Amino acid sequence: MMALPAKIEGVIIMMMEKHKMAKIRKTLVAYMFMAPALLILAVFLFYPIIYSLPLAFFDYSIIGETTYVGWKNFSKAINDDLFWIAVKNSVLFVLVVPPIQILSMLLAMLVNRKIRGINFFRALYYIPVVTSMIAVSIIWGWIFDPDGVINTFLLENHIIKQPIYFLADKRLALFSLMFITLWQGLGYYMMIYLSGLQSVPLDLEESAMIDGANKFWTIVKIKVPLLKPFIWFSTLVSVLSAVSVFDVVFVLTEGGPDNGTLVTSYYSYAKAFVDFNFGYSAAIGLLVSIVTTVLSALVFAYGKKGGMGYYYD
Repeated sequence: MMALPAKIEGVIIMMMEKHKMAKIRKTLVAYMFMAPALLILAVFLFYPIIYSLPLAFFDYSIIGETTYVGWKNFSKAINDDLFWIAVKNSVLFVLVVPPIQILSMLLAMLVNRKIRGINFFRALYYIPVVTSMIAVSIIWGWIFDPDGVINTFLLENHIIKQPIYFLADKRLALFSLMFITLWQGLGYYMMIYLSGLQSVPLDLEESAMIDGANKFWTIVKIKVPLLKPFIWFSTLVSVLSAVSVFDVVFVLTEGGPDNGTLVTSYYSYAKAFVDFNFGYSAAIGLLVSIVTTVLSALVFAYGKKGGMGYYYD
């Protein structure tokens, strides 16, 4: 009578071992697939960041002597008017975050329908995301040109008398760049919200409709609360992207006109590769990274609640 339980116990232990080994194999396979990307990140992202940390405390020279200056680079940044202009413009760039989140959420709701050809429209909206920002910037540079499509249309229809200098007018340049980043990012955040919408239980929507809720209140009371985790994630990513914007500034304005589009990432780049002041550039980058780290921590702290927990608190 005792042999049977022991045999069953052995079978159970063997099955548990097999399950454990299968789990380990799946984990190893996952890490193998991630390894190339992690290696690229380690070489081209993490190593430069780690290397630049001590650089911020030195007056680094390529051909001359490198000397330790302590906190001098940070003190210089705090008293640098151009640095604060760059900070102000980077903060202004964050203004693009609410419109891009609202529009991408509405776009996701629009394409979250089971109709013929909807996958084509989803792919169409996503094309700008997979297009190089350099190419996007060049195209929009042609569109915003005084002889470009927009000005030609407005002039030929007698809507304006003089061409609008979207990228040469200090009052318009930054907002023009913000529009370009908004246009390119819509598809990316749309896909994030679309994945969230497709995870919303249909019975909740049906119950709300049966209780008399219309489409608007179903969105406000059902969909938006369940999308909270996706909203926080998208907000964090878009804020970090806005603060670290570089490509579109580098291609179209180089911080001009009259420092109207000078942002921290481009200012750090210019100090390093134009003025060859690598220590000061590293200090600027470190200050900005501290701010973005704190901002990320705040978003994560406030973004813990959401999802189905909204209905069971």
